Amino acid sequence: MIPFTRLDAKAAPLDVANIDTDQIIPKQFLKTVDREGLARGLFYDLRFEADGRPKGGFVLDDPAFAGAGVLIAGDNFGCGSSREHAPWALLDFGLRCVISSSFADIFYNNCFQNGLLPIALPREQVRMLMAEAKGGNHVFSVDLETQTVTSPSGQVFAFDIDPGGKEKLLKGLDAIGETLQAAADIDAYEARRALDQPWLELA
Repeated sequence: MIPFTRLDAKAAPLDVANIDTDQIIPKQFLKTVDREGLARGLFYDLRFEADGRPKGGFVLDDPAFAGAGVLIAGDNFGCGSSREHAPWALLDFGLRCVISSSFADIFYNNCFQNGLLPIALPREQVRMLMAEAKGGNHVFSVDLETQTVTSPSGQVFAFDIDPGGKEKLLKGLDAIGETLQAAADIDAYEARRALDQPWLELA
């Protein structure tokens, strides 16, 4: 997992509340366990007709927001089912951070496991950031170490974050990586167990 420390990037405004995980990545794209290639399904029903023709007008398809690394969204982002493909698709598209006034709990926790930073700010602050993002082609700065978002106009917004989730992102640790930090202790335990309880090794 790629560590997250500081991100300087354009922000795309998605001024829609209650975006659920089926809207983020529809069910037909869930057949794979490969994290690459999911960008084509991101917000598919909002971006494409049933026959695959682009609808046009969706913010992430606007050239002004090409290469955006931050998504500023409406309330209750990531509600619905628990599909982990949702943060995968956002990341595969190039987004590293989502800012909203609120997140669904399961989606929020999945973000930390996959290297996507979810930032919850008061609604009025989200509206201010969204207004600046709508200007297009402006750089926002997200600093995880100082827990701040700086808008193009220089306004600084502080955010709270779970200390454990922050550490995972700063170090680039998913659940496996977090466990492997204790690899030496695990090896020592298994060596002791092999000596003290050798019959368990036969299982």
